[in-house]
Amino acid sequence: MPLYRYRAISASGKISKGESHALNEQDLAAQLKKIGLDLIRTQTIKNQISLRKLARRDLIEFLFQLEMLLRAGVPILSILADLRDTTGFLKIRNLCASLYEMIDSGSTLSEALAANPGRFPELVVNLIRAGEATGQLPDVLNEIVNSLKWQDELLAKTRQILIYPAFVTLVVSMVVIFLMTYLVPQIVGFVANMGGSIPIQTRLLITISDAFVRYGWIIIPAPFIISILLLLLARTSHRAKRMMHAAELRLPYIGSIIKKIMLARASDTLGLTYRTGIPLLDGLVYCSNVTSNLIVKEAIEHARTAIANGAPISRGFADQNLFPALIIRMIKTGEETGDLTGALKNISYFYNRDINDSIARMQSLIEPALTILLGIMLGWIMTAVLGPIYDTVARIRLT
Repeated sequence: MPLYRYRAISASGKISKGESHALNEQDLAAQLKKIGLDLIRTQTIKNQISLRKLARRDLIEFLFQLEMLLRAGVPILSILADLRDTTGFLKIRNLCASLYEMIDSGSTLSEALAANPGRFPELVVNLIRAGEATGQLPDVLNEIVNSLKWQDELLAKTRQILIYPAFVTLVVSMVVIFLMTYLVPQIVGFVANMGGSIPIQTRLLITISDAFVRYGWIIIPAPFIISILLLLLARTSHRAKRMMHAAELRLPYIGSIIKKIMLARASDTLGLTYRTGIPLLDGLVYCSNVTSNLIVKEAIEHARTAIANGAPISRGFADQNLFPALIIRMIKTGEETGDLTGALKNISYFYNRDINDSIARMQSLIEPALTILLGIMLGWIMTAVLGPIYDTVARIRLT
């Protein structure tokens, strides 16, 4: 089904732009008419990948409403028609209109979602396809929504552990820049005019302050420039990207939390796919796809290869030396008892609790660490400045 980029106008005269699938231009005009828009002009898009990915919150809301109404016994076409006519978001209205037309033409829900490449994650499409095949679509949709909500919380926690230290670092850097470029030069000038010998800590302070004053235009933007260069290098070199990802996991304290979050997403994805009837080896492929870190991705792929060659699941993961012993024991117990689904649920619960505790501990440590760091810095500056002043005053008293 072709993809069209269109420009339309509402009854109030508001211009709307968007993209939608349609059988032809007449079908597109009919779809827009149903949502109160009149087509002005359209253009066929050959590259369907240009569709924008549905935001995670929008995807959760859409699937949640779909699951609730399907569970209540409402037909899928009626659900899409209601969402198309009542939602306040234009992109959701366009999406529902496109899905309605495809399903009304004989497609299944999973086929209609798959016809929107890039907008719906491949994992979601395949899970819905599995739900349709087993006749448990509402239950599968409920599993997907719960998983997406949990992963959204994990993403928020990832941002939290990265943004807070970055903010603290920025504050400390701004204090250092202010001290070295404005305050210290004035105080040091006063100390130098007093005469006498200057102790080594004061000379070191003068040297650092002088470097900031003379070469601040290089020193201050240097971290940002280095970060940009590292990102560009990671995009062009697989080896460099792998080294950076390995270093990311070795960061003090933060690295272990990031590793736990990535493994939590992978275990949740594996549990979700396994519960909905997707084969284990295919589920491991999706686990690898949802992981951005190359080290974790390679470990999952190696474990999948070992399992495909006949190794037990627990042995496949244990050989990678990346997964905690407790997780391996949980998987092994699930294999022995035949309750791998329960074991994977327990792993998700374990990681969720452990991540929350780790982030809480980190946040409780950052504030006193910042206070100590600033105290040491200010103490050094005060010692470097007040030392010569004290010596000069002592000489004056002696004379």
